[in-house]
Amino acid sequence: MSENFYRETWAEIDLDAVEHNVRRMKQHLPEGTQLMAVVKADGYGHGAEPVARTALEAGATWLGVALLDEAIALRKAGVHAPILVLGWTRPQDVGLAARHHISLTVFQKEWLEEASRYYKDASPVFFHIKCDTGMGRIGVRTPEELSEVVRALQADSRFVAEGFFTHFATADEADEAYFRRQYQRFVDMTEQLKSLGINPNLIHCANSAAALKYPEKMFNMVRYGIAMYGLSPSPEMKDRLPFELKEAFTLKSRLVHVKLIEPGEGVSYGVAFRAAEPTWVGTVPIGYADGWQRALSGKASVLVAGKRCPIIGRICMDQLMIALDGPVPVGELVTLIGEDGAERIGIDDIAAMLGTINYEIPCMISKRVPRIYFKNGKIARTANLIL
Repeated sequence: MSENFYRETWAEIDLDAVEHNVRRMKQHLPEGTQLMAVVKADGYGHGAEPVARTALEAGATWLGVALLDEAIALRKAGVHAPILVLGWTRPQDVGLAARHHISLTVFQKEWLEEASRYYKDASPVFFHIKCDTGMGRIGVRTPEELSEVVRALQADSRFVAEGFFTHFATADEADEAYFRRQYQRFVDMTEQLKSLGINPNLIHCANSAAALKYPEKMFNMVRYGIAMYGLSPSPEMKDRLPFELKEAFTLKSRLVHVKLIEPGEGVSYGVAFRAAEPTWVGTVPIGYADGWQRALSGKASVLVAGKRCPIIGRICMDQLMIALDGPVPVGELVTLIGEDGAERIGIDDIAAMLGTINYEIPCMISKRVPRIYFKNGKIARTANLIL
């Protein structure tokens, strides 16, 4: 398929779909509301840098990551847009963040005091104060804690509070009671922050679900994550989206071996599958080391020549086997996620089989699966293990 990798399994990332999803969200939001493209976890498995560039071209103004390492990787790749590290960063690394013009999340006065001692430069460091309004993860929880963090920020003139934010635990659910409780707590804490003399440029609380459902209530920036990749934040929201989302991720392979087995013959470890009749079996070079989990054995199907073919036997580390309708040529395309003819296997389908959420599926596809990026219907670039 490409001179840049040497296997017959790959993922295709449709950057046009990412662009569509960003532009539609921008149209959905009130004028002047900024959009942060969340590209943590290597862009939810899609590729942080190409997704970031596409989102910025489509109207995003900020990027969100989970780790300082992810932010620095984007800087080294030549991405210069504002970046916020949404998770915790070591206080001794505050100077590194400042040198790379990366904003940090803060919520502990002790952290700020320690960072102030470590930081030896005169240039400003930019922070977003995180509030825990009910997520129970990280963040300032009480008015007293918020006051302490504000005093610690104000004690060092190099530290600038440019943002204030929280995260919703249930915005993607039909019952709005907990969401409303969190939202009101955040409104109250925002008012307290201003009374303490800090009026940050950016106030943000919306994830994809909240931005899709309540665009007019989301202050002046939203954090656009799962929906940017074309996936609904939850099954409950899937049929009630305000605009169409286009899924960006597909997963493909090719048959590398085809054979006819006789009744009674077994397939794969433990002989979990035995043929009840003569069966055509195809071998596909993808396995759990690629992220196609062993738990999908006996549950998932793939698409070959527009037909569903069940996975038989246990998925191996590097290969899996499927039952074919009949003899099929070696080299035939196999679709694990995506469309073939009238048939389609979506990320939501795989998530349901595994009893998990759609977020996890592209994230679990490992780095050894090459990514091919399409823009305007053409291959724009590849990303793979061969550097």
